[in-house]
Amino acid sequence: MKAAAKEVTIVMVEDDEGHARLIEKNVRRAGVNNEIVPFTDGNSALDFILGSDRTGASTQDRHLLILLDLNLPDMSGIDILEKVKSNPHAKRLPVVILTTTDDEREIQRCYDLGANVYITKPVDYDSFANAIRQLGLFFSVMQVPGQ
Repeated sequence: MKAAAKEVTIVMVEDDEGHARLIEKNVRRAGVNNEIVPFTDGNSALDFILGSDRTGASTQDRHLLILLDLNLPDMSGIDILEKVKSNPHAKRLPVVILTTTDDEREIQRCYDLGANVYITKPVDYDSFANAIRQLGLFFSVMQVPGQ
């Protein structure tokens, strides 16, 4: 996955270690070899995405794709989505919501805030693994805009 001849870094914000391993394993099985930078909490992820000063200026030279769980220990994934999409330097970053939350209002809210894709994690292991492999195939053909 590239953006204007630059490699795209996948930022994975997932607090469940088992889910994180499963996501990475199946993204790799789909042939996506991009760097995956994992975070288990929202504050660390936002510091990486927007820079420690949270202005977002540091994202201008990086190409990121964000995989975001909604249920995190320190803040809601909705809060992260709002901060990323309201930041002039980060608003074009693609955000894929990958969560167990299947509430229609939450799904609508995420799309209203600018999420690009919303995927509900299946409870069943095989279904979850298959969904992530398909997501990896999607990553291999998607275009990520430059900043």
